[in-house]
Amino acid sequence: MPVQPSPVVMGIETSCDETGVALVRDGVLLGEALSTSMDQHARYGGVVPEIAARAHVQALVPCVRAALSSAGLTTADIGAVAVTAGPGLATALHVGVSAAKAYATALDVPLYGVHHLAGHLAADLVDGEPLPDPLIALIVSGGHTSLLRVGDLARDPIVHLGDTLDDAAGECFDKVARVLGLPYPGGPAVDREAVGNDPAALAFPRPLTGRTDSPYTFSFSGLKTAVARWVEAHPDSTVPAGDVIASFQEAVVDVLTAKAIRACRDHEIGDLLIVGGVAANSRLRALAAQRCERAGIRLRIPARKRCTDNGVMIAALGDLLVRSGAAPSRPDLAAMPGAFLDQAQLGVAHPARRAA
Repeated sequence: MPVQPSPVVMGIETSCDETGVALVRDGVLLGEALSTSMDQHARYGGVVPEIAARAHVQALVPCVRAALSSAGLTTADIGAVAVTAGPGLATALHVGVSAAKAYATALDVPLYGVHHLAGHLAADLVDGEPLPDPLIALIVSGGHTSLLRVGDLARDPIVHLGDTLDDAAGECFDKVARVLGLPYPGGPAVDREAVGNDPAALAFPRPLTGRTDSPYTFSFSGLKTAVARWVEAHPDSTVPAGDVIASFQEAVVDVLTAKAIRACRDHEIGDLLIVGGVAANSRLRALAAQRCERAGIRLRIPARKRCTDNGVMIAALGDLLVRSGAAPSRPDLAAMPGAFLDQAQLGVAHPARRAA
């Protein structure tokens, strides 16, 4: 008998300020749409939850229609719905979860609540090969910086090797950008201004890299403070602003890549995956590539357009769960703003597990 194709999975992402919708089947991206409210937040120097939620309400249905149109499909072709259930802004998550439940109910298809960060881990599945098993993953974003050991993403528990104690890397970029007079969002601004400048001009600290420090734990609050104090103490400095920015960026990416490489070596795992918004940073990508090549580690980083929040990563993860035989999430799936990352799927009593 011919093998039946997997259903078309519609993924919905509304955890912060991007409204993303995508359609994936059997690991193939069929269509996508993305809307951002970033410009509305820029005047405030950060995301305003209520503004983000209103923008999601306005953009979600048009994004669904646009994604379906780009795929040449209709709602009748949707066979499952996946949605970011957490973590994220509570008001923003509620919009996506409510819409996903409505679509799943109206179309009588299964619903899969997924973890936003697990979605980042799956972001590259529609553009590349299946993820190696096991691998070390470095998640770097505005709200999260974590080193993980990942097996089968759909079935195995996700193990935290280390997390940030305070500011995430992306949060540090935003705060330092504000100190240096750069626009919001800070990450892309720092990346642009650092190009062509001297990353060794100033020796900013590398937090938690001493012999007695936890090898996989991060802390960026002190680095942020060090940059702010240097700027305050040198109002008439002859050091070009670009060199200050490049030196700060180098401190961040040096710590991130050094700890990721050490995790691969210590656990004898030859594959490193770097994901999240900060993974779009050009210096992080370059330094990670250099150090992985020297260490004999295979590096995988999604295309820049897949690093920031998008519907493709959620649809890809939903598609992976469907093909793995995972049970749908419960009908009473709720938004989980503080969800901890220990499995890809949320809102299910018994997540799929690999057979012993």
